[in-house]
Amino acid sequence: MKLKTYTAPTYTEALNKIKAELGDDVVIVSSKEIKRKTLTSPGLYEIVVAIEEDFQMPEKRDSVDEVMLKLSNVAKEINKTVNYSESGNEKINKPKKNNFVTNDDEIKELKKEFSKLADTLKFLQATVWDIIHKDDLDLPPEFSEIYALSRASGMSPKHLDEIMKLTIKYMPVKMRKNRDTIKRYFHTLLKKMIPIRLEREIKPPHKKIMMFVGPTGVGKTTTIAKLAARYAYKLSQRHKVGIITLDTYRIGAVEQLMTYAKMMKLPIETVVDPSDFEEALNALRHNDYILIDTVGSSQHDKEKIEKLKSFLKVDSFAEINVNLVLSAVTKYDDLTDIYKNFSLLPIDTLIFTKLDETKTYGNIFSLLLDTKKPVSYFSIGQEVPDDLIVADADYILKGILNKELS
Repeated sequence: MKLKTYTAPTYTEALNKIKAELGDDVVIVSSKEIKRKTLTSPGLYEIVVAIEEDFQMPEKRDSVDEVMLKLSNVAKEINKTVNYSESGNEKINKPKKNNFVTNDDEIKELKKEFSKLADTLKFLQATVWDIIHKDDLDLPPEFSEIYALSRASGMSPKHLDEIMKLTIKYMPVKMRKNRDTIKRYFHTLLKKMIPIRLEREIKPPHKKIMMFVGPTGVGKTTTIAKLAARYAYKLSQRHKVGIITLDTYRIGAVEQLMTYAKMMKLPIETVVDPSDFEEALNALRHNDYILIDTVGSSQHDKEKIEKLKSFLKVDSFAEINVNLVLSAVTKYDDLTDIYKNFSLLPIDTLIFTKLDETKTYGNIFSLLLDTKKPVSYFSIGQEVPDDLIVADADYILKGILNKELS
């Protein structure tokens, strides 16, 4: 193993030098800005790579299937996670087989007992419902189950009480006696309240520029990789996609995005200052989609948010849509705080990640109801590019109405 150092006026030019001489299969050891660009002199970037003594260039593969396979493999390496089954650590500790066989009579008896327990639970729900809501809400006991499900999902109590009042006001009396009918009616009512941004493919000569902002650790970089793969390979036609990263604070984040871009054979530009941003946009203007990664920051770090705002002031050939990326596991009150502070930027749509890490989406519903901002995509796992879906109201409602009562 030996190290080689490359320098150039920009990060991208240094990378292009490396690719021209060594190809794509080299490891970046470090990268840094040695000299900042000024009005009278160019900047200077340094990249150090490690190569084997007997390094040889592999054959290039350009088929969609091969690119997608390589992308999936590298995503697994970058996002090393431990997979557990929904029922617990059954991969580690499998229960021993029972030493008895349950006969049909025992099964029937168990079903009867479960039925009695279910009836008792509903009675208790109705009783508690009467105690809690005797003064502030005049709602009948048959709504206790739907209320408990919605409350347990993380929905804001103020929203839930308002919706319950609307439900009881407009729902026909004859529909209230059936549990499934109540749930269907409630589902229809909530669905109409969820703003969704439908996905529309770009067609020439139109361009779409998307900037992704949000707190640290919500998964912006991985989400961008998924969207890049979606636009470049998975829609009705292959689109040209370019990537810009403003997250030069973390070398690991830059290299992660560089790795994804290399796997998908997409152009990527790194930008440090707003003065370089316009130049990077123009360098990628031949692309249909331009996706911009930004540094994650606390919603209370006004300085970083203001700096992001300065990037939006540059002249661009298309409108820059700001997408606020949020985690589904964040509490409603914290989501509200994050949105309020990032609203210093002109937020266009919301994207939610980590929906696979929770089964309750009431917090998402309440934020959408509060902000009236549409949601465009859901990230539902770590796999790139597969674990990304177009946002759908029914998907959110599953996490509100289908949760089992404990």
